Amino acid sequence: MLGIIGGTSLLFSTLPELEKKQIDTPFGNTELCIGDVALLMRHQQDLPPHRINFRANMAALAIAGVDRIVAFGSSGSLNQDIAPGSLVIPTDYISITEIPSIHDFTVEHVMPELSRELSEDLHRHIPATRLGGTYIQTRGPRFETVAEIRAFSRYADLVGMTLASEATLARELSMPFAAICTVDNYANGLADGVLTWDEVLEISRKYRERTGTILNTIIRQMA
Repeated sequence: MLGIIGGTSLLFSTLPELEKKQIDTPFGNTELCIGDVALLMRHQQDLPPHRINFRANMAALAIAGVDRIVAFGSSGSLNQDIAPGSLVIPTDYISITEIPSIHDFTVEHVMPELSRELSEDLHRHIPATRLGGTYIQTRGPRFETVAEIRAFSRYADLVGMTLASEATLARELSMPFAAICTVDNYANGLADGVLTWDEVLEISRKYRERTGTILNTIIRQMA
């Protein structure tokens, strides 16, 4: 079964009618919407990114029978060539914050990755996307400083607060993982004006129909 993870970029989009189920996991409870796919909205109970129970979310998808995941991730651009409104499928990631693990009491090491095969399949079905680029995860909920963005832009193309945690846990749970990043803004210092949360929400609202269409295409073509 295909698992889809949604966040800020899906807030204003029309979601498919699926059955809501609470999934109990060793790490807590999570609500999934299940039908031909399993849809997980990551900000359950309106939790900010640094308080998301990533372990419960990803374990719930595995328990529900998910065997591959496509995640939507709102992001900021670190590259002037990637304008707000762009769609990017990253192919690697960096994290400068702690990433959770399901292996609390055993020594297990995984080789983290974004699935090349699944990313290329996603690009075939959503050709408007840019395939390639590096995503860097920060802790949140604050935005990054101008100096941080200047440093990050040397190594990465996008900045966000969730995908590295989800991708690593998916790898631990043997679920191939790909992401489609909606670029909501230029990161702090790359554009005039003060970056605000309202600006991010406005971009999400502006592209709600496009994002909904992408979601339905993924369900129809990849499930």
